[in-house]
Amino acid sequence: MKLSSRAATLLMQAREEGLGSRAARLARLAGEPFDVLVIGGGATGLGVAVDAASRGFRTAIVEALDWASCTSSRSTKLVHGGVRYLQQLDFGLVREALHERGLLHRNAPHLVHPLPFVVPSYRWWEGPFYGTGLKLYDALAGSLNLRPSRFLSRSEVVHRIPNVHLDGLRGGVEYFDGQFDDARMAISLLRTAEAHGAVAVNGVRVTGLVVEAGRVRGAEVRPDEVPSFRIAARVVVNCAGIFADAVRAMDGSGATPMIEPAQGVHVVLDRSFQPSDTAIMVPHTDDGRVLFVIPWHGHTLVGTTDTPMPRAEPDPQPTEAEIGFILSNAGRYLQRVPRREDVLAAFAGMRPLVHPGGSDGTASKKVSREHVVQVAASGLVSVMGGKWTTYRRMAQDGMDRAIEAGGLETRSCVTESMRVHGAIDRGDPGWPAEEWLQAYGSEAHQLIELAACEPELAERVHPDLPYTLAALVWGLRHEQARHAEDLLHRRTRAAFLRSQAAEASRVALRAVGL
Repeated sequence: MKLSSRAATLLMQAREEGLGSRAARLARLAGEPFDVLVIGGGATGLGVAVDAASRGFRTAIVEALDWASCTSSRSTKLVHGGVRYLQQLDFGLVREALHERGLLHRNAPHLVHPLPFVVPSYRWWEGPFYGTGLKLYDALAGSLNLRPSRFLSRSEVVHRIPNVHLDGLRGGVEYFDGQFDDARMAISLLRTAEAHGAVAVNGVRVTGLVVEAGRVRGAEVRPDEVPSFRIAARVVVNCAGIFADAVRAMDGSGATPMIEPAQGVHVVLDRSFQPSDTAIMVPHTDDGRVLFVIPWHGHTLVGTTDTPMPRAEPDPQPTEAEIGFILSNAGRYLQRVPRREDVLAAFAGMRPLVHPGGSDGTASKKVSREHVVQVAASGLVSVMGGKWTTYRRMAQDGMDRAIEAGGLETRSCVTESMRVHGAIDRGDPGWPAEEWLQAYGSEAHQLIELAACEPELAERVHPDLPYTLAALVWGLRHEQARHAEDLLHRRTRAAFLRSQAAEASRVALRAVGL
Protein backbone atom coordinates (compact mmCIF):
# COMPACT_ATOMS: atom_id res chain seq x y z
CA MET A 1 0.00 0.00 0.00
CA LYS A 2 1.29 3.44 -0.95
CA LEU A 3 -0.61 6.30 0.65
CA SER A 4 -1.49 9.38 -1.36
CA SER A 5 -0.45 12.68 0.17
CA ARG A 6 -4.10 13.49 0.88
CA ALA A 7 -4.73 10.14 2.60
CA ALA A 8 -1.56 10.56 4.69
CA THR A 9 -2.71 14.05 5.73
CA LEU A 10 -6.15 12.79 6.73
CA LEU A 11 -4.65 9.98 8.80
CA MET A 12 -2.30 12.31 10.64
CA GLN A 13 -5.08 14.83 11.27
CA ALA A 14 -7.19 12.01 12.71
CA ARG A 15 -4.30 10.95 14.93
CA GLU A 16 -3.90 14.50 16.24
CA GLU A 17 -7.63 14.66 17.01
CA GLY A 18 -7.38 11.38 18.90
CA LEU A 19 -4.34 12.54 20.86
CA GLY A 20 -6.13 15.76 21.82
CA SER A 21 -9.01 13.76 23.27
CA ARG A 22 -6.50 11.53 25.04
CA ALA A 23 -4.83 14.49 26.74
CA ALA A 24 -8.20 15.59 28.11
CA ARG A 25 -8.90 12.10 29.47
CA LEU A 26 -5.48 11.94 31.14
CA ALA A 27 -6.15 15.27 32.82
CA ARG A 28 -9.42 13.92 34.20
CA LEU A 29 -7.67 10.80 35.50
CA ALA A 30 -5.15 12.92 37.39
CA GLY A 31 -7.57 15.55 38.65
CA GLU A 32 -10.82 13.83 39.56
CA PRO A 33 -11.68 11.41 42.39
CA PHE A 34 -13.45 8.22 41.34
CA ASP A 35 -15.68 5.71 43.00
CA VAL A 36 -14.28 2.81 40.97
CA LEU A 37 -10.91 2.35 39.28
CA VAL A 38 -10.62 -0.67 36.97
CA ILE A 39 -7.18 -2.04 36.08
CA GLY A 40 -7.06 -3.96 32.80
CA GLY A 41 -8.76 -3.29 29.47
CA GLY A 42 -9.73 -6.75 28.28
CA ALA A 43 -13.16 -8.36 28.30
CA THR A 44 -13.43 -8.45 32.10
CA GLY A 45 -12.16 -4.94 32.78
CA LEU A 46 -14.28 -3.34 30.08
CA GLY A 47 -17.28 -5.30 31.34
CA VAL A 48 -16.71 -4.01 34.89
CA ALA A 49 -16.32 -0.45 33.59
CA VAL A 50 -19.63 -0.72 31.73
CA ASP A 51 -21.34 -2.20 34.78
CA ALA A 52 -19.95 0.40 37.19
CA ALA A 53 -20.63 3.40 34.96
CA SER A 54 -24.15 2.24 34.08
CA ARG A 55 -24.94 1.94 37.81
CA GLY A 56 -24.03 5.62 38.10
CA PHE A 57 -20.64 5.33 39.77
CA ARG A 58 -17.77 7.68 38.86
CA THR A 59 -15.65 5.18 36.94
CA ALA A 60 -12.14 5.11 35.48
CA ILE A 61 -10.43 2.29 33.61
CA VAL A 62 -6.78 2.08 32.55
CA GLU A 63 -5.01 -0.38 30.28
CA ALA A 64 -1.22 -0.74 30.07
CA LEU A 65 -1.11 -1.52 26.34
CA ASP A 66 -4.16 -1.32 24.07
CA TRP A 67 -7.75 -2.39 24.61
CA ALA A 68 -8.02 -6.18 24.29
CA SER A 69 -4.38 -6.33 23.19
CA CYS A 70 -3.66 -9.60 24.99
CA THR A 71 -6.05 -12.51 25.59
CA SER A 72 -9.26 -10.75 24.63
CA SER A 73 -8.39 -10.22 20.96
CA ARG A 74 -6.92 -13.71 20.48
CA SER A 75 -9.86 -16.00 21.23
CA THR A 76 -11.57 -18.60 19.04
CA LYS A 77 -14.21 -15.95 18.21
CA LEU A 78 -16.99 -18.00 19.80
CA VAL A 79 -19.77 -17.05 22.19
CA HIS A 80 -20.48 -20.52 23.53
CA GLY A 81 -21.57 -22.60 26.47
CA GLY A 82 -18.67 -25.04 26.23
CA VAL A 83 -19.78 -28.36 24.75
CA ARG A 84 -16.72 -30.13 26.16
CA TYR A 85 -17.74 -29.27 29.73
CA LEU A 86 -20.82 -31.49 29.32
CA GLN A 87 -18.48 -34.49 29.34
CA GLN A 88 -17.15 -33.24 32.70
CA LEU A 89 -20.76 -33.00 33.97
CA ASP A 90 -20.21 -29.32 34.78
CA PHE A 91 -23.82 -28.43 34.05
CA GLY A 92 -23.83 -25.25 36.14
CA LEU A 93 -20.93 -23.76 34.19
CA VAL A 94 -22.56 -24.66 30.87
CA ARG A 95 -25.98 -23.33 31.88
CA GLU A 96 -24.55 -19.98 32.99
CA ALA A 97 -22.52 -19.60 29.79
CA LEU A 98 -25.50 -20.50 27.59
CA HIS A 99 -27.63 -17.92 29.39
CA GLU A 100 -24.98 -15.26 28.81
CA ARG A 101 -24.60 -16.39 25.20
CA GLY A 102 -28.29 -15.62 24.69
CA LEU A 103 -27.97 -12.20 26.30
CA LEU A 104 -24.97 -11.33 24.14
CA HIS A 105 -26.87 -12.29 21.01
CA ARG A 106 -29.74 -10.07 22.10
CA ASN A 107 -27.69 -7.09 23.29
CA ALA A 108 -24.99 -7.04 20.58
CA PRO A 109 -26.69 -8.33 17.41
CA HIS A 110 -24.24 -6.45 15.16
CA LEU A 111 -21.38 -8.47 16.64
CA VAL A 112 -22.89 -11.83 17.65
CA HIS A 113 -24.71 -14.20 15.32
CA PRO A 114 -25.72 -17.88 15.42
CA LEU A 115 -23.22 -20.20 13.76
CA PRO A 116 -24.10 -23.77 12.77
CA PHE A 117 -21.59 -26.43 13.79
CA VAL A 118 -21.43 -29.96 12.43
CA VAL A 119 -19.87 -32.86 14.31
CA PRO A 120 -19.15 -35.49 11.61
CA SER A 121 -19.59 -39.12 12.70
CA TYR A 122 -17.41 -41.95 11.38
CA ARG A 123 -18.35 -44.68 13.89
CA TRP A 124 -21.81 -46.10 14.52
CA TRP A 125 -22.01 -44.82 18.10
CA GLU A 126 -20.83 -41.24 17.50
CA GLY A 127 -24.13 -39.94 16.09
CA PRO A 128 -26.33 -41.08 19.01
CA PHE A 129 -23.65 -40.18 21.58
CA TYR A 130 -23.04 -36.61 20.39
CA GLY A 131 -26.68 -36.11 19.46
CA THR A 132 -27.84 -36.90 22.99
CA GLY A 133 -25.27 -34.56 24.51
CA LEU A 134 -26.24 -31.73 22.18
CA LYS A 135 -29.94 -32.13 22.96
CA LEU A 136 -28.95 -31.63 26.60
CA TYR A 137 -27.00 -28.56 25.47
CA ASP A 138 -30.21 -27.21 23.90
CA ALA A 139 -32.18 -27.91 27.06
CA LEU A 140 -29.67 -26.12 29.30
CA ALA A 141 -29.99 -23.00 27.13
CA GLY A 142 -33.73 -22.86 27.81
CA SER A 143 -35.69 -20.03 26.20
CA LEU A 144 -32.46 -18.32 25.07
CA ASN A 145 -31.41 -21.25 22.86
CA LEU A 146 -30.27 -20.03 19.46
CA ARG A 147 -31.63 -22.93 17.36
CA PRO A 148 -32.25 -26.64 18.05
CA SER A 149 -29.69 -29.31 17.21
CA ARG A 150 -30.54 -32.09 14.73
CA PHE A 151 -29.13 -35.22 13.14
CA LEU A 152 -27.75 -35.02 9.60
CA SER A 153 -27.49 -37.68 6.94
CA ARG A 154 -24.25 -38.34 5.10
CA SER A 155 -25.37 -36.29 2.10
CA GLU A 156 -26.44 -33.40 4.33
CA VAL A 157 -23.02 -33.34 6.01
CA VAL A 158 -21.31 -33.25 2.61
CA HIS A 159 -23.58 -30.39 1.55
CA ARG A 160 -22.83 -28.39 4.70
CA ILE A 161 -19.09 -29.20 4.70
CA PRO A 162 -18.00 -29.55 1.05
CA ASN A 163 -14.40 -30.32 2.03
CA VAL A 164 -15.27 -32.97 4.62
CA HIS A 165 -13.25 -36.18 4.67
CA LEU A 166 -15.48 -38.78 2.98
CA ASP A 167 -13.95 -42.16 3.85
CA GLY A 168 -16.15 -43.84 6.44
CA LEU A 169 -18.44 -40.82 6.88
CA ARG A 170 -21.82 -41.92 8.24
CA GLY A 171 -23.55 -38.62 8.99
CA GLY A 172 -23.33 -36.07 11.74
CA VAL A 173 -25.03 -33.78 14.21
CA GLU A 174 -25.69 -30.08 13.76
CA TYR A 175 -25.89 -27.65 16.68
CA PHE A 176 -25.63 -23.90 17.07
CA ASP A 177 -23.36 -21.61 19.05
CA GLY A 178 -22.57 -17.93 18.71
CA GLN A 179 -19.77 -16.31 16.73
CA PHE A 180 -18.41 -12.81 17.21
CA ASP A 181 -15.46 -10.51 16.63
CA ASP A 182 -13.71 -10.29 19.99
CA ALA A 183 -11.65 -7.12 19.48
CA ARG A 184 -14.59 -5.25 17.93
CA MET A 185 -16.72 -6.33 20.91
CA ALA A 186 -14.09 -4.82 23.21
CA ILE A 187 -14.25 -1.52 21.33
CA SER A 188 -18.05 -1.54 21.56
CA LEU A 189 -17.79 -2.05 25.33
CA LEU A 190 -15.25 0.77 25.54
CA ARG A 191 -17.65 3.11 23.73
CA THR A 192 -20.53 1.92 25.94
CA ALA A 193 -18.59 2.68 29.12
CA GLU A 194 -17.65 6.13 27.81
CA ALA A 195 -21.28 6.83 26.87
CA HIS A 196 -22.17 6.24 30.53
CA GLY A 197 -19.50 8.66 31.75
CA ALA A 198 -16.47 6.41 32.34
CA VAL A 199 -12.99 7.86 31.82
CA ALA A 200 -11.06 5.25 29.83
CA VAL A 201 -7.40 5.56 28.79
CA ASN A 202 -5.07 2.99 27.23
CA GLY A 203 -1.29 3.15 27.32
CA VAL A 204 -1.41 3.77 31.10
CA ARG A 205 0.59 1.32 33.19
CA VAL A 206 -0.17 0.76 36.89
CA THR A 207 3.11 0.84 38.84
CA GLY A 208 1.69 0.51 42.34
CA LEU A 209 -1.39 0.69 44.52
CA VAL A 210 -2.15 3.54 46.90
CA VAL A 211 -2.63 2.02 50.36
CA GLU A 212 -3.90 4.23 53.20
CA ALA A 213 -4.47 2.80 56.67
CA GLY A 214 -4.29 -0.69 55.24
CA ARG A 215 -6.92 -0.04 52.50
CA VAL A 216 -6.37 0.35 48.77
CA ARG A 217 -7.52 3.84 47.76
CA GLY A 218 -6.23 4.21 44.23
CA ALA A 219 -3.20 3.53 42.06
CA GLU A 220 0.05 5.07 40.91
CA VAL A 221 0.15 5.09 37.10
CA ARG A 222 2.66 5.90 34.39
CA PRO A 223 1.19 6.93 31.02
CA ASP A 224 3.29 6.54 27.90
CA GLU A 225 3.81 10.27 27.33
CA VAL A 226 3.44 12.19 30.63
CA PRO A 227 4.96 11.87 34.12
CA SER A 228 3.52 9.45 36.64
CA PHE A 229 0.58 10.49 38.79
CA ARG A 230 -1.93 9.10 41.26
CA ILE A 231 -5.56 8.13 40.58
CA ALA A 232 -7.79 8.35 43.65
CA ALA A 233 -10.63 5.82 43.97
CA ARG A 234 -12.80 4.41 46.74
CA VAL A 235 -12.35 0.89 45.38
CA VAL A 236 -9.95 -0.68 42.87
CA VAL A 237 -11.00 -3.65 40.74
CA ASN A 238 -8.16 -5.79 39.38
CA CYS A 239 -9.08 -7.22 35.96
CA ALA A 240 -5.55 -7.73 34.65
CA GLY A 241 -6.20 -11.23 33.29
CA ILE A 242 -3.03 -13.28 33.01
CA PHE A 243 -1.23 -10.52 34.97
CA ALA A 244 -3.75 -10.39 37.83
CA ASP A 245 -1.30 -11.91 40.32
CA ALA A 246 1.17 -9.07 39.71
CA VAL A 247 -1.51 -6.52 40.64
CA ARG A 248 -2.60 -8.57 43.67
CA ALA A 249 0.97 -8.45 44.95
CA MET A 250 1.03 -4.64 44.88
CA ASP A 251 -0.97 -4.21 48.10
CA GLY A 252 1.92 -5.71 50.09
CA SER A 253 -0.13 -8.57 51.52
CA GLY A 254 2.02 -11.37 50.09
CA ALA A 255 -0.89 -12.80 48.10
CA THR A 256 -0.52 -16.41 46.96
CA PRO A 257 -0.45 -16.67 43.13
CA MET A 258 -3.66 -18.03 41.63
CA ILE A 259 -3.27 -17.66 37.84
CA GLU A 260 -2.04 -20.40 35.52
CA PRO A 261 -1.75 -19.18 31.92
CA ALA A 262 -2.94 -21.60 29.23
CA GLN A 263 -2.08 -20.87 25.63
CA GLY A 264 -4.52 -21.27 22.75
CA VAL A 265 -3.19 -21.29 19.18
CA HIS A 266 -5.10 -20.61 15.98
CA VAL A 267 -4.22 -20.66 12.30
CA VAL A 268 -6.01 -18.91 9.44
CA LEU A 269 -6.50 -20.57 6.07
CA ASP A 270 -8.17 -19.61 2.82
CA ARG A 271 -11.95 -19.93 2.73
CA SER A 272 -11.66 -22.81 0.26
CA PHE A 273 -10.78 -25.15 3.14
CA GLN A 274 -14.33 -24.69 4.46
CA PRO A 275 -16.27 -22.98 1.65
CA SER A 276 -19.60 -22.64 3.46
CA ASP A 277 -21.04 -20.82 6.44
CA THR A 278 -20.91 -23.94 8.64
CA ALA A 279 -18.23 -24.71 11.23
CA ILE A 280 -16.80 -28.10 12.18
CA MET A 281 -16.33 -29.24 15.75
CA VAL A 282 -13.70 -31.94 16.14
CA PRO A 283 -14.55 -33.49 19.53
CA HIS A 284 -11.21 -35.22 20.16
CA THR A 285 -7.71 -34.39 18.98
CA ASP A 286 -4.67 -36.62 19.58
CA ASP A 287 -4.41 -35.41 23.16
CA GLY A 288 -8.13 -35.14 23.93
CA ARG A 289 -8.68 -31.45 23.26
CA VAL A 290 -11.43 -29.93 21.11
CA LEU A 291 -10.63 -28.43 17.69
CA PHE A 292 -12.79 -25.97 15.76
CA VAL A 293 -12.76 -25.23 12.00
CA ILE A 294 -14.69 -21.99 11.63
CA PRO A 295 -15.63 -19.61 8.81
CA TRP A 296 -14.57 -16.10 9.87
CA HIS A 297 -14.33 -12.87 7.86
CA GLY A 298 -14.14 -14.72 4.56
CA HIS A 299 -11.41 -17.08 5.80
CA THR A 300 -11.16 -20.35 7.70
CA LEU A 301 -10.05 -20.21 11.33
CA VAL A 302 -8.74 -23.39 12.95
CA GLY A 303 -7.81 -23.61 16.58
CA THR A 304 -7.79 -25.27 19.97
CA THR A 305 -7.17 -24.15 23.56
CA ASP A 306 -5.50 -24.74 26.91
CA THR A 307 -1.83 -25.66 26.64
CA PRO A 308 -0.36 -24.89 30.11
CA MET A 309 2.41 -22.28 30.03
CA PRO A 310 5.07 -21.52 32.67
CA ARG A 311 4.57 -17.73 32.67
CA ALA A 312 2.34 -14.99 31.30
CA GLU A 313 3.41 -13.23 28.10
CA PRO A 314 1.77 -10.11 26.63
CA ASP A 315 2.45 -11.22 23.04
CA PRO A 316 2.73 -15.03 22.94
CA GLN A 317 3.67 -16.62 19.65
CA PRO A 318 2.56 -19.97 18.24
CA THR A 319 5.29 -22.54 17.82
CA GLU A 320 5.80 -24.60 14.68
CA ALA A 321 4.91 -27.71 16.71
CA GLU A 322 1.56 -26.19 17.72
CA ILE A 323 0.79 -25.15 14.15
CA GLY A 324 1.68 -28.64 12.92
CA PHE A 325 -0.57 -30.21 15.56
CA ILE A 326 -3.56 -28.11 14.46
CA LEU A 327 -3.01 -28.81 10.76
CA SER A 328 -2.58 -32.54 11.36
CA ASN A 329 -5.75 -32.92 13.43
CA ALA A 330 -7.85 -30.71 11.16
CA GLY A 331 -6.64 -32.71 8.17
CA ARG A 332 -8.29 -35.86 9.53
CA TYR A 333 -11.69 -34.29 8.91
CA LEU A 334 -10.93 -32.47 5.65
CA GLN A 335 -10.70 -33.97 2.17
CA ARG A 336 -8.21 -31.30 1.14
CA VAL A 337 -5.60 -31.42 3.88
CA PRO A 338 -4.08 -28.04 4.89
CA ARG A 339 -0.30 -27.76 4.79
CA ARG A 340 2.11 -25.31 6.37
CA GLU A 341 2.33 -23.21 3.21
CA ASP A 342 -1.45 -22.75 3.29
CA VAL A 343 -1.32 -20.82 6.57
CA LEU A 344 -2.10 -17.14 5.95
CA ALA A 345 -1.73 -16.09 9.58
CA ALA A 346 -1.28 -17.67 13.00
CA PHE A 347 -1.80 -16.22 16.47
CA ALA A 348 -1.74 -17.26 20.10
CA GLY A 349 -3.47 -16.00 23.23
CA MET A 350 -3.22 -16.88 26.90
CA ARG A 351 -6.26 -17.70 28.99
CA PRO A 352 -6.04 -16.96 32.75
CA LEU A 353 -7.04 -20.24 34.38
CA VAL A 354 -7.49 -20.02 38.15
CA HIS A 355 -6.32 -22.17 41.05
CA PRO A 356 -8.88 -21.12 43.69
CA GLY A 357 -6.65 -22.32 46.50
CA GLY A 358 -3.43 -20.93 45.04
CA SER A 359 -0.92 -22.13 42.46
CA ASP A 360 2.29 -22.00 44.48
CA GLY A 361 2.31 -25.67 45.38
CA THR A 362 0.96 -25.20 48.92
CA ALA A 363 -2.72 -25.63 48.06
CA SER A 364 -5.01 -27.58 45.77
CA LYS A 365 -3.81 -27.78 42.19
CA LYS A 366 -7.32 -28.07 40.76
CA VAL A 367 -7.77 -25.54 37.94
CA SER A 368 -11.13 -23.83 37.60
CA ARG A 369 -12.76 -22.85 34.30
CA GLU A 370 -15.18 -20.65 36.24
CA HIS A 371 -14.49 -17.09 37.26
CA VAL A 372 -13.39 -16.18 40.76
CA VAL A 373 -13.95 -12.89 42.60
CA GLN A 374 -11.56 -12.34 45.50
CA VAL A 375 -11.57 -9.44 47.96
CA ALA A 376 -8.26 -8.99 49.75
CA ALA A 377 -7.94 -7.70 53.31
CA SER A 378 -6.81 -4.41 51.74
CA GLY A 379 -10.12 -4.10 49.90
CA LEU A 380 -8.59 -4.82 46.48
CA VAL A 381 -11.17 -6.68 44.38
CA SER A 382 -9.78 -9.16 41.82
CA VAL A 383 -11.96 -10.71 39.11
CA MET A 384 -10.10 -13.66 37.58
CA GLY A 385 -10.66 -16.51 35.14
CA GLY A 386 -13.79 -16.99 33.07
CA LYS A 387 -14.14 -16.39 29.34
CA TRP A 388 -15.53 -13.89 26.86
CA THR A 389 -19.00 -15.43 26.88
CA THR A 390 -19.48 -14.79 30.58
CA TYR A 391 -17.82 -11.37 30.75
CA ARG A 392 -21.09 -9.62 31.71
CA ARG A 393 -21.78 -11.99 34.61
CA MET A 394 -18.19 -11.70 35.79
CA ALA A 395 -18.52 -7.93 35.78
CA GLN A 396 -21.79 -8.05 37.71
CA ASP A 397 -20.33 -10.35 40.36
CA GLY A 398 -17.20 -8.24 40.60
CA MET A 399 -19.11 -4.99 41.01
CA ASP A 400 -21.44 -6.48 43.62
CA ARG A 401 -18.37 -7.29 45.70
CA ALA A 402 -16.71 -3.96 44.89
CA ILE A 403 -19.71 -2.05 46.24
CA GLU A 404 -19.27 -3.84 49.56
CA ALA A 405 -15.49 -3.45 49.61
CA GLY A 406 -15.59 0.26 48.81
CA GLY A 407 -18.55 1.14 50.99
CA LEU A 408 -20.44 2.42 47.95
CA GLU A 409 -24.16 2.99 47.76
CA THR A 410 -26.02 -0.19 46.78
CA ARG A 411 -27.25 0.09 43.20
CA SER A 412 -28.61 -2.69 41.00
CA CYS A 413 -26.91 -4.02 37.89
CA VAL A 414 -28.66 -2.98 34.65
CA THR A 415 -26.52 -4.70 32.00
CA GLU A 416 -28.65 -7.81 31.52
CA SER A 417 -31.01 -5.93 29.24
CA MET A 418 -28.68 -3.12 28.09
CA ARG A 419 -27.68 -3.00 24.44
CA VAL A 420 -24.03 -2.24 23.71
CA HIS A 421 -22.76 0.66 21.65
CA GLY A 422 -23.65 0.36 17.96
CA ALA A 423 -26.29 -2.33 18.43
CA ILE A 424 -28.53 -2.74 15.41
CA ASP A 425 -30.58 -5.78 14.43
CA ARG A 426 -29.80 -7.67 11.26
CA GLY A 427 -32.28 -6.72 8.59
CA ASP A 428 -33.05 -3.30 10.05
CA PRO A 429 -32.70 -0.23 7.82
CA GLY A 430 -29.05 0.75 7.85
CA TRP A 431 -27.73 -2.80 8.19
CA PRO A 432 -24.54 -2.77 6.08
CA ALA A 433 -24.14 -5.23 3.23
CA GLU A 434 -20.38 -5.67 3.57
CA GLU A 435 -19.46 -8.15 6.29
CA TRP A 436 -16.55 -6.18 7.75
CA LEU A 437 -18.75 -3.10 8.19
CA GLN A 438 -21.37 -5.03 10.15
CA ALA A 439 -19.15 -4.97 13.24
CA TYR A 440 -19.63 -1.19 13.35
CA GLY A 441 -23.40 -1.63 13.61
CA SER A 442 -25.30 1.66 13.62
CA GLU A 443 -22.10 3.62 12.91
CA ALA A 444 -21.32 1.82 9.64
CA HIS A 445 -23.08 4.51 7.61
CA GLN A 446 -20.70 7.09 9.05
CA LEU A 447 -17.70 5.19 7.69
CA ILE A 448 -19.43 4.96 4.32
CA GLU A 449 -20.14 8.71 4.35
CA LEU A 450 -16.55 9.44 5.39
CA ALA A 451 -15.25 7.56 2.34
CA ALA A 452 -17.81 9.29 0.10
CA CYS A 453 -16.67 12.73 1.28
CA GLU A 454 -12.98 11.88 0.96
CA PRO A 455 -12.54 9.47 -1.97
CA GLU A 456 -8.94 8.71 -0.96
CA LEU A 457 -10.33 7.05 2.18
CA ALA A 458 -12.37 4.61 0.08
CA GLU A 459 -9.14 2.87 -0.92
CA ARG A 460 -8.39 -0.47 0.71
CA VAL A 461 -5.46 -0.80 3.07
CA HIS A 462 -4.35 -3.74 0.89
CA PRO A 463 -5.87 -5.49 -2.16
CA ASP A 464 -6.15 -8.76 -0.20
CA LEU A 465 -8.03 -7.15 2.70
CA PRO A 466 -11.56 -5.67 2.81
CA TYR A 467 -10.82 -2.72 5.10
CA THR A 468 -10.72 0.85 3.81
CA LEU A 469 -8.61 3.77 4.97
CA ALA A 470 -11.83 5.25 6.36
CA ALA A 471 -11.79 2.52 9.03
CA LEU A 472 -8.29 3.61 10.07
CA VAL A 473 -9.30 7.27 10.31
CA TRP A 474 -12.35 6.24 12.35
CA GLY A 475 -10.19 4.16 14.70
CA LEU A 476 -7.82 7.08 15.28
CA ARG A 477 -10.59 9.62 15.87
CA HIS A 478 -13.12 7.65 17.87
CA GLU A 479 -11.64 4.36 19.13
CA GLN A 480 -8.40 5.37 20.89
CA ALA A 481 -6.10 3.77 18.31
CA ARG A 482 -2.64 5.34 18.47
CA HIS A 483 -0.35 3.09 16.47
CA ALA A 484 -0.36 1.04 13.28
CA GLU A 485 -0.54 -2.14 15.36
CA ASP A 486 -3.73 -0.94 17.08
CA LEU A 487 -5.35 -0.32 13.69
CA LEU A 488 -4.26 -3.54 11.99
CA HIS A 489 -4.68 -5.95 14.91
CA ARG A 490 -7.74 -4.72 16.80
CA ARG A 491 -9.66 -1.87 15.07
CA THR A 492 -9.53 -3.96 11.91
CA ARG A 493 -8.53 -7.64 11.92
CA ALA A 494 -6.03 -7.37 9.10
CA ALA A 495 -3.09 -8.93 10.96
CA PHE A 496 -5.25 -11.86 12.08
CA LEU A 497 -6.37 -12.67 8.54
CA ARG A 498 -3.35 -12.16 6.27
CA SER A 499 -0.10 -11.42 8.02
CA GLN A 500 1.93 -10.55 4.91
CA ALA A 501 -0.69 -8.09 3.65
CA ALA A 502 -0.91 -6.54 7.11
CA GLU A 503 2.87 -6.16 7.26
CA ALA A 504 2.87 -4.28 3.95
CA SER A 505 0.18 -1.97 5.33
CA ARG A 506 2.12 -1.50 8.57
CA VAL A 507 5.21 -0.34 6.66
CA ALA A 508 3.14 2.26 4.79
CA LEU A 509 1.49 3.53 7.98
CA ARG A 510 4.77 3.78 9.85
CA ALA A 511 6.20 5.80 6.97
CA VAL A 512 3.71 8.56 7.78
CA GLY A 513 4.34 8.45 11.52
CA LEU A 514 1.82 5.89 12.79
